[in-house]
Amino acid sequence: MSRLPNYGWKTTGMIELIRTNDAVLLSFAESLMKEAGIHCLIADEGMSILEGSLGMLPRRFLVEIDRETEARRILKDAGLEAELRA
Repeated sequence: MSRLPNYGWKTTGMIELIRTNDAVLLSFAESLMKEAGIHCLIADEGMSILEGSLGMLPRRFLVEIDRETEARRILKDAGLEAELRA
């Protein structure tokens, strides 16, 4: 039986808020979440190995599910509303 590592925060699940191949946008969103103390994850970063580092495959930006509303508000306030997934 495998166990997830303990990063010092409660794992309640993650929800996808953005899907893009824009590395700058992902970095900006990540910095906003870190500043707010919201744990986030950029999934599928390793897919560049399969695609030959072309940046064609989108990455998923995930946040803690129990802080989704707060994260969405922060991203909207930063002008990223058009990037948010429904």
